[in-house]
This record gives sequence, structure tokens and C-alpha cells, in this order.
Amino acid sequence: MNKTIYDVAREAGVSMATVSRVLNGTAVVKEETKAKVQAAIEKLGYRPNAVARGLASKRTKTIGVILPDVSDLFHAEVLRGIEDIAMMYHYHIILTSSDAREDREIDLIGTMWEKQVDGLVFISERITKEIVRTFEQAQLPVVLCATDDPEGRIPSVAIDNESAAYDATRFFLDQGIANIAFFGGPTTHRVTMERRHGYERALQEAGQSVQESLILHAPDMKYEGAHSVAAEFLRQGHHAAAVVAASDEIALGYLNAVRDRGGNSPQDVLLLGFDNTRLSTIVRPELTTVAQPTYDLGAVSVRLLTKLLNEEPIDDYTVRLPHSIIERTSTKRG
Repeated sequence: MNKTIYDVAREAGVSMATVSRVLNGTAVVKEETKAKVQAAIEKLGYRPNAVARGLASKRTKTIGVILPDVSDLFHAEVLRGIEDIAMMYHYHIILTSSDAREDREIDLIGTMWEKQVDGLVFISERITKEIVRTFEQAQLPVVLCATDDPEGRIPSVAIDNESAAYDATRFFLDQGIANIAFFGGPTTHRVTMERRHGYERALQEAGQSVQESLILHAPDMKYEGAHSVAAEFLRQGHHAAAVVAASDEIALGYLNAVRDRGGNSPQDVLLLGFDNTRLSTIVRPELTTVAQPTYDLGAVSVRLLTKLLNEEPIDDYTVRLPHSIIERTSTKRG
């Protein structure tokens, strides 16, 4: 039979309230008493029930994490930061993938509420009114990670995506390069559109017109869809001297579409990706990319959430982390 807090209290010769204080750290307990309780726990093999403890303390020491795709390299690196800082602050995480579907995101928020998580780290391609309404109904502390709330109602940690794409486009413009294409994900993807706006702003400030024929949108941020769209773009006779891509996978989709036609980079096109995932150094040529501090995005999101949970002072509910451009061989000719 499973041992209970009563069994531990009887074995240690203390009250159940004392065992609870030791388990939850809610009050100062003499070291001698604490040692007795810990010894009883080890002897009996007692495993505290997180939900039962949560009913008493109103905390389960769990954080829910909802992200679009756990297999995605960008999200995997963000998750490392989430896990490390959650562990540091003695929280467990419950991880789920939404497949970037709003209906599934809404269901998962409800599931997290049922599991009595203390708070949520939420990564999504867009924050809709329905998502915000669901957060409000669940009454859970939430921090958006690598995601923006367009109205700034929800605490968030991200980079300035528009400025990052602006800098990426300026990277080519400052070299005197024209005929620069933008290759993003779907137009419903908020991050894609922020990056597109940065691209357009850079062109306009440089006195260059925005050509719709040089703006491509893949069905998602993945390689396969990007490769298909790029192949059709090239088949129709279009040509870009340089491409600012909204993810490393999209950049590689364009690269291989060029290779399929006998071309290569940087000889035939200069390529600049986004996110600085492992793909950017595995591929040849190595990919110039906008580096997001992916680990820090996850780490800072959890730290902000723990501040909310513990009612600690917070200087800024909207955190913007720095980005940089890492130049590699995909943009170096000669």
C-alpha cells in the first residue's frame, strides 16, 4: 500500500502538520526534527502527492509549458532554458505540443488548469482574443515566451522581431545589394509579419520599392513547405540576389531549391536565416543567421513567471532580449 503523511508522522514521532511544514518549507523546523522526518520518508519510501499537497498549500510546484512543436530545433533549445530554471526554483514542468492549432491550444490551457499547475509558459504563433479569454477564465499566471501579445496585456519575453529583420535587411543593403527577397511563414503568423514589416521598413528607408514578387510565404516555418514554394518561385523565372528568411529551415528550403536547379550559395544567391539553430552550422555553406538567445528566452520566461507566482517586484512585464547577426559563408562571395 502507498504510504501516507500519517505513516511518516507516526514513524518520525511528530505531527502531520510538522511533516507538511518539512515537505512544503512553509515554516522553520528544527534541524533535528527535519532529519527525523527525512529519515522516516526514506525508510517508508513515501512519495508526496503533488495534487494533495496543492490542495493544502494552493501550490503544486508545477509549471505548464505549451508550445507548437517539441521536435522543432528552436523550441527544443528554448525548452532547455525553461527546464533548467524551473529546476533551479524547484518546479516540475508539464510539457505539451499544440501543433500550432488554436483549438488545441485552448483545450490544453483547460487541461493545465485541471492539473492544477501554478502557472503557464505559453509559446504560440499568434495570440488571439479567444486565447486571451481562455487565459482569463483559467485565472492562471501566464508568461508568453518568444511570443507577443499585440495589446501588451500578458507578460512576455521575446526579441524585437521587426528590428531584427530590419537589421538583417540592412546587412545586405549596406553592401550595396538590391533585389532582396523576404521569405516568411504564413501571413497569419505574427512573428513572420513582424519580420516582414522590418524588411519592408529597411527597403523603404533605403529608397527601394517593396516588390510583392520578391515576398514569399511558406505554409509554415518548416523546410518542406519552404522548399516547395521556393522551387515554384524559381521555376517561374524569378530571381533574388539575396534572401532574408524568417527561419533557418526556410532558408535551407530555398538553398536546396536553388541547388536542384544546378545553382548554389553564395555564388547564385546570398542567404540569411533566422534563429541560429544547429542547422545553420551543419549545412554547407554554413548559414549566416539572426541569432536569438533561445536558451535565455526560456530561462527568463520561467524567472518572470516565478516572480509573478511569488509576488516579487517586477521591473518590466514586457522583456525584450538582444539579437545579433552571425555572419557565415552563405553571404560571403570570393
